[in-house]
Order: sequence, then structure tokens, then C-alpha cells
Amino acid sequence: TILCFLRSFEYSQKNAVLVPVAALGVGGILICWLRSRHKIKTIEMGDGWWGSGERSLKGREDDSIRPFKIETSDKEIEDLHRRLDQARYTPHVEGAAFHYGFNSSYLKEVVSYWRNQFDWRKQVEVLNKYPHFHTTIEGIDIHFIHVKPPYVPHGRAVQPLLMVHGWPGSFYEFYKIIPLLTEPAKHGLNEGDLVFEVICPSIPGYGFSEAPHQQGFDSIATARIFHKLMKRLGFKEYYIQGGDWGSRITTNMAQMLPQSVRGLHLNIVFLGKQSLGRLISIMLGAYVPWLVGLSREDARRVYPFMQKNVYDLLRESGYLHIQATKPDTAGCGLNDSPVGLAAYILEKFSTWTDKSFLHKDNGGLESKYSLDELLTNVMIYWVTSSIVSSMRYYKENISKDPNLNAYNRFSIHVPTGIAAFPQEIVHTPRTWAKDVYKNIVTYSYMPRGGHFAAFEEPKLLAQDIMQFVRKVEQM
Repeated sequence: TILCFLRSFEYSQKNAVLVPVAALGVGGILICWLRSRHKIKTIEMGDGWWGSGERSLKGREDDSIRPFKIETSDKEIEDLHRRLDQARYTPHVEGAAFHYGFNSSYLKEVVSYWRNQFDWRKQVEVLNKYPHFHTTIEGIDIHFIHVKPPYVPHGRAVQPLLMVHGWPGSFYEFYKIIPLLTEPAKHGLNEGDLVFEVICPSIPGYGFSEAPHQQGFDSIATARIFHKLMKRLGFKEYYIQGGDWGSRITTNMAQMLPQSVRGLHLNIVFLGKQSLGRLISIMLGAYVPWLVGLSREDARRVYPFMQKNVYDLLRESGYLHIQATKPDTAGCGLNDSPVGLAAYILEKFSTWTDKSFLHKDNGGLESKYSLDELLTNVMIYWVTSSIVSSMRYYKENISKDPNLNAYNRFSIHVPTGIAAFPQEIVHTPRTWAKDVYKNIVTYSYMPRGGHFAAFEEPKLLAQDIMQFVRKVEQM
């Protein structure tokens, strides 16, 4: 009996120790699980090498910031003029306007202006009015402009803002918005609290940024390089803004290093694959938009759904299929013919600016832009021979992620501002954007404008950026 009592006592003593230990273990696991549910998942930054050949194992990469200047020559201009003089044209279909693509009769007018009136030397001076730089990151030279405000009142903080372009645009898209952001008081945009310094890089393979020499260069690699660029410039935190590919790149930047991004501003949102909830929202939204969180303006921009989100997109996305599969084949012709290049690029500036421009013989181009502005953007592609490498960007991204939604599982928690322009290729209502962008601070229905917001409506975009940053700074 005594032995049984002792064994029972010993067993109870073990329980006295094991039960609390087990409880602590289970509690710890529960706490870790709960914390992991609220932990922000981020894209791994990683590293890369895009230079020619294999990466050297000796020494560090040159991290110097080198001043750069755009230059031209008589030889370059003479070659351009010779090619323009030898252009061949196909007569357009009567009454076709821009429904078949760039109207060849109007193309002759554009080429005549290009050949006889456009002054590339003068436009080079315009491009060089802002400071240009090169720096080597992951084996390739990255081009960017860095514009600081000429005057900063005492005690006012300067907000660094990285702005990223898309295709078929360039850093030049931002030339009209830069002075509004760096000198807002001069343009009647300042309430005395905000001023920016603006950094506009060229995506590698575009314009004066070196093209990647290795396969696989996508938006994740671009996001990482631009984070490295901002760190190299001495910024620990900064705002980022983008449209077109710039939207995806800056979104990836927010997913990669959210601690470095004070705020993300977009003028287009891509959500990719439709979910069941989205499909239900689409079906009900046509009849009871308020029931699925759509505003009247959302309904006006989204419906009729098949017309605006299927037929219009199919009409406008033929280029995308070519560039996502065999970009070099079509690209070699564009790289050899300035007239073909201009038609290919400027047709996008027509329809993507306003869908109704399809019905105009001149594509409505000169109602929003000057020919000098449009041809300057084309010339950036021409003189750098970068159209093929810019087109490859589609293949590198879409071959890995056909729906462009692989990274949507990484929610964006940084403060986000969205400017929804009415003529944009697609409209994403706030309630849909919240599936990925969890901290939308501002969402603006812009009164006018299309895909190339900074180029077309710089003042509207600048006002929206400032409104967004002002709210973030007050949080």
C-alpha cells in the first residue's frame, strides 16, 4: 500500500510539472499562429545579374552615380531623314479612320512634319533641361533623371517621389508634371506643406537604360533594382507612383520592402484573374450596384461589361500577344523603320488616350498632344534602338505569369492612392481594388483623361498625388 501511494504521489508530481509545460507549449503555438496570421507577407528581394556573361566574383560593383547627357549628331539625323524619305505607304481603306490601325494618310502628314519641321536638336536640349544620370546595378547601366526643388522654405520637408513609366512611354512622360511637383507654389498647387524631389528612371531595356543581357528580367527584378537605386541615392523611405508597367513595378516594390515605401500612388490597377466573388459582383452590379459596393460612377465605367472589359480589350491587346510570345520578330522591322515605329507607338497614344479617337481620321492625337511631344517620345526609342528590348518585357513577365496575378497573394498594406481616369483601358472599382490593396487612403474618380495621365493631364495627376501624400503625412 505504501509503495502504491508513493508511485501515485510521484505520478501526480510529474503531472504537476507536465500539465503547465504542455499548456505553455500549446499557448505558445496558438500565439505564434495568431501572430503569423497578421504578419505581412512580402516578396523576397533576392538578387540578380543582368550583365553580359557571368558575374565576376572579384570586387564590388561600381556604385558611382555618373552624370549623363543626351547627345545627337549630323550622322544620326541624316540617317533618320534618309529612312523617312524612302518610306513606303499603303493606301488606307476609305472611311476607316483609325479602326484598322494608324491611318496611312495621316501618317504621311506626321512623317512630313517629322522630316521637315521637327527639330531633334532642339528637343535634345529640352530633354537635357533636367539632370540625367547613369549608375550600374546588377550588371547593367540604369538611366534616371533626378530633379530637386530649386527652393525649399525653411522647415519644410522635401518628399522623395519615384515615378515609373510604362510601354510605349518613357521618362519623358513626366516632363510636364515635374515642375508642378518640384515648384508647386509657382503653379498654384501648394497649400504651404508639400514639395517633392522627383526621380524618374528608365525601365531597363527602355530608352537610355541598358537592356538586360540575360533571360528572365521581369517586374520583380525591376522593383529590386529601383529599390537599390533609391538606397544608393540615400533615401530610406520614399513615395512611389506608376501607371502601365509602372503600376506593376511600384506595386511589387510595396510588396517587397513595405518598410521603405511611405505611400504608393497608382493611376491604373491590374487585378488579373477573376474570383468567384468578383464574378458575383459583376453579375449583380449591373442591376443593384450598391448591393456589391459599386458606386454609380463605377457602374457607368464598368458596364456594359462585355463591351468594355472583353471586346474593347481584345481590340486593344493584339500587340500584347505578339510581344508576350515573339517580340523580336515584329521588333526587328520597327527597329529598322522609323515610320513603322512611329505608327506602332503613336497608335497607342490615340486609342489609349480616348477610345472615341478610333473614329477620327487623325486619331485625335493633336487634340491632346503636340507632334513635337509625340515624336520626341518616338525618338527616344529610335535613337537608342530600344523598341525590341522594351517589347521583350512583355514576354519576360507574361510567360511566367499569364494572368499577371501571381503576386496578388501578397497584399499591399502601405498607404495607397488610386486615381481612376475615365478613359483608362480598364476601370477597377475601389471595392475590387481592396482585395489586394488593403490600405486605400484616397480613391479619386478623375474628371477626364486616359492611360498616359502624366503626359495628358499633368495638373490633375499632380493634384491627386499631393492630396494623397498630404493625407498620409497627417496619419
